[in-house]
Amino acid sequence: SVPLLQAARKRNSLNLLELSEAELEEQFVRGDGPGGQATNKTNNCVVLKHIPSGIVVKCHQTRSVEKNRKIAREILQEKVDLFYKGEDSDVFKQKKAAEKQKQEKKRRAKENLERKKLFKEMQQLNKE
Repeated sequence: SVPLLQAARKRNSLNLLELSEAELEEQFVRGDGPGGQATNKTNNCVVLKHIPSGIVVKCHQTRSVEKNRKIAREILQEKVDLFYKGEDSDVFKQKKAAEKQKQEKKRRAKENLERKKLFKEMQQLNKE
């Protein structure tokens, strides 16, 4: 089971719910993490809150406030979509598909490793 809100931030989602600016509360705060003076003196971290659902997103991926605002809106839109649609959301379906592919890849890698191991054992037996 995939936690719903952690599945957000996956690209190519087409059927997302639209957000109106009236439903959003936006703040600019100081970011945290590495960066020293550049981080400590600038308010370029964007905190967006979707008032009806109470979902809060904090974005400090770039130095640019405008880019952070755009990214924060994309993330918030996907999280709100997940919140209201749940397992019917495109974001959730993409996350499930990616998880399935990852498991399949792991399974194939494990099978290949077993084959190699058997092959080496056979070579050892043939040498003796």
